[in-house]
This record gives sequence, structure tokens and C-alpha cells, in this order.
Amino acid sequence: MSKTVRFSVSIEEELIRAFDALCRHRGWTNRSEAIRDAIRRELVEQEWAAGEEVAGVITILYDHHASGLAEKLIEIQHHALDAIISTTHVHLDEANCLECLAVRGEARRIERLADRLIGLKGVKHGELSGTSTGKTIR
Repeated sequence: MSKTVRFSVSIEEELIRAFDALCRHRGWTNRSEAIRDAIRRELVEQEWAAGEEVAGVITILYDHHASGLAEKLIEIQHHALDAIISTTHVHLDEANCLECLAVRGEARRIERLADRLIGLKGVKHGELSGTSTGKTIR
């Protein structure tokens, strides 16, 4: 574990009140933990923007009755075996399925894969939730 460094920040009174309210709402035990989380979030965004190796989850909600959709989803996934770590398929009801794909790879490739899957006709909702591989975020 690395050494903890203390530093001070000057901030307007209104902004610190709003920040403290956010800390209470989110359940952070102190300002330091909230600031560490904010810094990590920015570093993850930087990894994605720089096109580095990243990880994430693509979630897709779709109607499994949509003509040919299941086959298209499988076809796209089979061409992305290098990026897809794992998939989970959940039957929500008689018509709706939720698929979660754990992914890892170059950021732009992961974004393109998510766009292809989410953009298919019959997909009701989709989202890419990006994170780090953890190599650069401590």
C-alpha cells in the first residue's frame, strides 16, 4: 500500500456545503474518501478517452420475439471473443431478456462493440458501463 499524502484545498462555502450534502447522500464517511473516488473516476474516464485497455459491462434489454435479433446478437458476440470475457442471459418475463456482457480490451473496440449490439433493431435499451482494468488505478 502506498503512503498517504495530506493536502489542503481552498473552496467556496456554498460549494463545500453542497459537497458535504452529496457525501451524506452517497454515504461517504468523510470528504477524503469522496475526493479519492472523484479522482479515480476521472482517471478511469482518462483511460477510456486515451483508448487504453479497459474493462466494462454492456447491458442489453431486448424483446426475444424480435425477428432474427437473437441470431444477430450471437453473431456479433462470436466475432468479439477477444473482447467478451463472460455473458449472462436472464429471462425477465415471457418477452423480455436481459443480457450482460463483461468485456475487456481497447476502449474504442469496446465502444464499437457496445454500439453495434445496442443499435440492433429490437434492442429496447442498452448501456455500456466502463471501468478500469485496475492496473493504473490504485
